[in-house]
Amino acid sequence: MGISERVEWCYEPDLSRMPGRDFDAAILDREVTETEFDFLIRFLRAYTLFVTEAVPLEEGGPTRRLMERKRGERISAEALPVLLREDLPDYFPEPYGEKFTLDNLSVARGFRGEVFWMGFEGVELRGAFGDVMAQAVFWRHNIPIMAYQTIEFWLEYGKDGPVDLLLELTAVRFGYGVLPEKEEVWTFTEKDLEEVVRVENRSGDKIFLFASVRARGSGRLRITALHDRYSRRGKGHFIPGGKRWVTSDREEIFYYFDPGNLKPPLNVYFSGYRRKEGFEGYGMMREMGHPFLLITDARLEGGGAYMGTEEYEDAIETILRRHMKELGFESGQVILSGISMGSFGALYYGCRIRPHTILVGKPLASFGDIAENERINRPGGFPTSLDLLHKHCKSLSRDAAGRLNGRFWDAFDKTQWDGTQFAAAYMIEDDYDKTAYGQLLAHLRGTGVKIFGKGLHGRHNDDTDGIVSWFLGQYYRILRDDFGDAETGTGGQG
Repeated sequence: MGISERVEWCYEPDLSRMPGRDFDAAILDREVTETEFDFLIRFLRAYTLFVTEAVPLEEGGPTRRLMERKRGERISAEALPVLLREDLPDYFPEPYGEKFTLDNLSVARGFRGEVFWMGFEGVELRGAFGDVMAQAVFWRHNIPIMAYQTIEFWLEYGKDGPVDLLLELTAVRFGYGVLPEKEEVWTFTEKDLEEVVRVENRSGDKIFLFASVRARGSGRLRITALHDRYSRRGKGHFIPGGKRWVTSDREEIFYYFDPGNLKPPLNVYFSGYRRKEGFEGYGMMREMGHPFLLITDARLEGGGAYMGTEEYEDAIETILRRHMKELGFESGQVILSGISMGSFGALYYGCRIRPHTILVGKPLASFGDIAENERINRPGGFPTSLDLLHKHCKSLSRDAAGRLNGRFWDAFDKTQWDGTQFAAAYMIEDDYDKTAYGQLLAHLRGTGVKIFGKGLHGRHNDDTDGIVSWFLGQYYRILRDDFGDAETGTGGQG
């Protein structure tokens, strides 16, 4: 039975001799003992466990419980060779995702229509593209793809009128002292682009991909971004088990659920601003041992703060409630959390879920004010705030900033917060949203809601370590005091 040469294989019949470290994937060919269960529950990741058909799954037994807790998969004798030979490399340890945004994009010289640049919202081309497919835009930097690697692509775009387009990826090799050699070309039609598309480098050499969009017809074509990500070929987005939700206007939501010990609470963590696409907080949330849900926003530059169309926001609420229902948990058995941009997600969707706790660090609430601070208080520090203001209000005026602030505070003030507590660590001289913590106090005054606060001196990004330390301390306090978690701080996996 052949095993892929691209994996490091470890066979050990005595699990007591295994090293105390995480495994990227595991295959069990026998039942495990209670002692082995305690070991494996700590060092196996969800969605990476395979159990052969030869192993009985006794109801309530350690192997059955391990399968349930780690979302294990039964593997047949026929499928096992394929897993060993072809699929194991898809469980690589380090995910990666990025987007080629507008500062890397050029409009083709042959286009003679109008061009409108709108920050990181997109570039809009208006006019005639011709009767044959011709280059409309291209990205200036090539995309590396390693030997035997597969890359996924997602083109974020929109159009009006009779415009057809395709994404073209051209493989180019570079060698010392020789001119680049053009090789294979992949073309993806709009039908193909309804899903993520993949390019697999089956050669033993590193190649580079040149990306461009071709178009024909006339009308409006808006290009927002080209996303490229290391592919697991259907085993999960970014990490094994990672899920993806796409709205009708091609905006993405990524989420990951780990059932943990199946005991309350469900810990939800919204990723903060990140140019590198993927999930944030995996190790931190997993260490707590309880069920957890990670949510990340891959729009604009670094994220879109989880605000969107009604369809987009309803999707996030659906994701939250779906996993609450799966666990059999009520709102009072949920903690919503996040830091910086992620804090807005926790606060904003707290208005819909009304969880047990909203736990935030460096809270952001008034994105209109944050955008206005970009001009004087924080020039060039967080231009995504301007993109957010224009995206949702179609203006950068002071009136638009007020309306964007109101989008959050109107929802916040309409919410009955009885049963929810707040915990927030904030920067006293915050140059993003200096009033966020004070506003929370003011808007909650007289409601009887319990609020835990901690102020640290500095601007928004001056003491992230201090914020995270307090944030984690509050998480462990809540798990211990409110949910009776005696194992807090030990991984809580038992």
